[in-house]
This record gives sequence, C-alpha cells and structure tokens, in this order.
Amino acid sequence: MKKIIALSLLVIFMVSCSTVPITGRKRINLVSDAQILPSSFAQYSTFLKENKISTDARKTNEIQSVGIRISKAVDKFMRANNMVSEANNYRWEFNLINDNTVNAWCMPGGKVVFYTGILPICANTDGIAAVMGHEVAHAFAKHGQERMTSAYAQQLGGVAVAVGTANKDPKARELWNMAYGVGSQLGMLAYSRTHETEADKLGMVFMIMAGYKPEEAVNVWIRMSQRADASKAPPEFLSTHPSNQTRIKNLRAFLPTAMVLAKKYSTQQLPANSKQ
Repeated sequence: MKKIIALSLLVIFMVSCSTVPITGRKRINLVSDAQILPSSFAQYSTFLKENKISTDARKTNEIQSVGIRISKAVDKFMRANNMVSEANNYRWEFNLINDNTVNAWCMPGGKVVFYTGILPICANTDGIAAVMGHEVAHAFAKHGQERMTSAYAQQLGGVAVAVGTANKDPKARELWNMAYGVGSQLGMLAYSRTHETEADKLGMVFMIMAGYKPEEAVNVWIRMSQRADASKAPPEFLSTHPSNQTRIKNLRAFLPTAMVLAKKYSTQQLPANSKQ
C-alpha cells in the first residue's frame, strides 16, 4: 500500500510539474483554472456583498487605475509568451474596502481587494503600484492553486502516515502524527515565504512594466517596518511572510534585475493573432 501511494505521488509530480514564468521556479499544480476560478469569482462577489466598499471616489479611482495599468502589463506578457488561453481566463477587478486592516489580496483569476488601512503604508501612487504588483503576481504565478495542491499532498501524506503506523501502539502512532503535523506546518510556512518572495520580485517587474517607480516597493516595506506593532511580529521561521528587513534587502538586490527584465518584456511584440 505504501509503495502504491509513493508511486502515485511520483506520477502526480511528473505530470503536474511546471515552471513559473520569469522566475523559473519549479512548481506542482493539480488544480486547473476550470476547477478553481468559478469558486474564486463567486467568493469574491460574496465578499463584496458582505463588506463595505469605499465611497471615496478619488481613492477608489486611484486603486482601479493602478490595477488596470498593471493588469494590462501582465496581460501583454502572457499574450507575448504563449499564455493566451490563461490570459483569457482572467477577470480583472479592483475594489477598495473601507476597513482599517493593513492588507490587500488577489484571488485566483484577478479579483483584487485593497483595504483602506493599507493606504497610509502605500503613501503614494507608486506605493499602491508596489502592493498591487505583488498581489497580482500571486494570481499570475497561481500561488492559490499551488497551495491547494499542497493541501491535497498533505492529505495523501497523512494517509501514508496512518498506513505506516497502523501496526504500532497508539502512543507511537500519536508521536508519528505529531511529528508529521509539526513538520508539515513549518514546511507550509516556509512554502508560503517562497510565494511571498516570488510575488515581491514578479510584482516589481510588473510595476516597472506599467510605468511606476520600483524604488517605492522598497519604501513600502520600510514604512511597514516602522509601524508601531512591527516589533511584535513572530520570528521569520514561524511566519508565513519574510521579515520586513529580509524583504527590503531582497528587493534592493533584485531592483537592477527587475529593470532589465521589465525592459525586455515591455519591448516584446504581441503575436499577430493575439487579442489584447
């Protein structure tokens, strides 16, 4: 039985392995757009109905304007790099929610939410573009689908643990399950940090392609580190996100590369049969 599970996991890995465009990171994704996007769009609609959309026309227009520019840059990249069918699946939408939470997010398929609480951290239009680029990058790299795939793998791993310890005494089985739980939890946190770092880099490329100043991506995290509660953050190895200082360091180091990549992708020509 254990051999069957191991073989199944190997086959799944071989069939489902792909590469994240631009960064080149290998990923495993078992969840198709057809499976996840209808649910994503429905959940987004429900969220908007249950939360207070901002009535500040100026701020809302700024969020939407930045989102449109960055999504167009992403769309152009996809259509110029044989990702036309994926580009066609996105339904870009940008909303500002009246809430003091310091956050923004993007659901699979391009459904974006900014909370008014993050705007002071953004501070200006380029800061908004930095956060927008990061959130859009999560959808572009299909991090949501990848995390769902990882959850499936964890369930299979749990089955493997149960099978492997079936003949042991209850205490031994409990210890194995605890070891599996702690290991998978910390592994998932590190996995999430990988996604965050990748989104930081992709987002910087996209904001440059859209005509925004990439230095502001660094400044956003400097301002984030200056928040009153920044010192209360958990140690990085127990966090789903890299530390503020790690992000500042990484973004500063990546900026020259981002400039080169953005220039390269901005000058790409769309195929004649590609519709934008």
